Formats: sequence, C-alpha cells, structure tokens
Amino acid sequence: MKKKIFNPQVQENDISSKIIAGLERISEVFKVLLWEKAKLVGLSPIQIQILIFITYHKQEFCNVSHLAKEFNVTKPTISDAVRILTKKEMITKDFSSSDSRSYSIRLSELGKNIVAETEDFADPLRNQIKDGNPEDLENLFQIVSKLIYQLNRNGILTVQRTCYGCKFYDKSGNKDYCNLLEKELLTSDIRLDCPEYEEKSKGV
Repeated sequence: MKKKIFNPQVQENDISSKIIAGLERISEVFKVLLWEKAKLVGLSPIQIQILIFITYHKQEFCNVSHLAKEFNVTKPTISDAVRILTKKEMITKDFSSSDSRSYSIRLSELGKNIVAETEDFADPLRNQIKDGNPEDLENLFQIVSKLIYQLNRNGILTVQRTCYGCKFYDKSGNKDYCNLLEKELLTSDIRLDCPEYEEKSKGV
C-alpha cells in the first residue's frame, strides 16, 4: 500500500515523509514572506521574482521562454507579468536579437529600485539558519543541492544550474572537481546557480 506523506500517523514511522512535510511548511513560509513584500510595492510574487532574476542573470536567460521554464509557469503567465512590469516602467524590452519577434528584458532605474526594496524578503529564513552548526549546515546544503539535481534529472524540476549537472564537473572517488576553475570543490563550493554553468551531455 502506498504511503500517504501527509498522514501524521505515516510520518511517525517514516523519516522521508517527515522531511517532505517539513519542506512543505518551509515553502509556505517562503510564499508568505514573498506575498507580504509584494503587497508593499503593489506587485505580484511572480513579478518580484522576475525582477530579482533579471538583476543577477545573463541576458540570454531574461526572456519569456526561459522565465517560464525557470519558474515552472506558462508563457502567457510570464507575458502577462512582463506586460504589467512594462506598463509600470520597471522593465524595458530589448529587441536587438536577429528575430524581430523575440526580445530580452532589462531593468529600468525604477525596476532596480524595486529590487533593492524587495530582494531581502527571504532574510527572515536566512536569519533562522545562518548561525547553525557549520557541519550541520554543510550536510543540509549537500542534501539540498543533490536533491535539486536529481529532481531535474527526473524531469520534475525544469531548470537547474548546479555543479552536478555541468559539463565542467568531475567526480573522482569522494572528491568533486571543477575543470573550468581547475580546483577541487568542497561541499561549500558547490553552486546552485552557477553563472558559468553549461549543461553536460545527456549521456554523461
């Protein structure tokens, strides 16, 4: 019989179910914090997420198609958010690509100001864990980073840019190594969102 993750009686005897239930509660906190910040500036959560994403990522990722994959929503949802952000003069559209129908998205000065005002929305979560035992935090990060990679490999998570899925990543025995940086990677060196990430071949 299949175990019911959210049944408290099942959780009593299944640590995996307890972990999933815990992650679900943490995801609710994340959403609440984002909503609270969104209401303060008159935007929706996805609009804030788009602005923050554009701030820190390459232009090649700042388009409707990629943003839909990044946030696991439909293209019309992203297009609607972009339309509103454009109307509010927080972003501009760059049509400089060879395809006149496509465009990348850039922040306006107003958009940059909004990011400065909102990107700290997750600080209450960080404040709860930043002073934890370093070894415990490193073990937790290792579990999270590998989980993200596996979810991507299984087709559940559309986009990931962790070291584990990168063509520059190698593993020899228990050691992780980056061929681009030419250095051994400690657990704390593993990146979840690497600017130099290039996807490894599917067969690798």
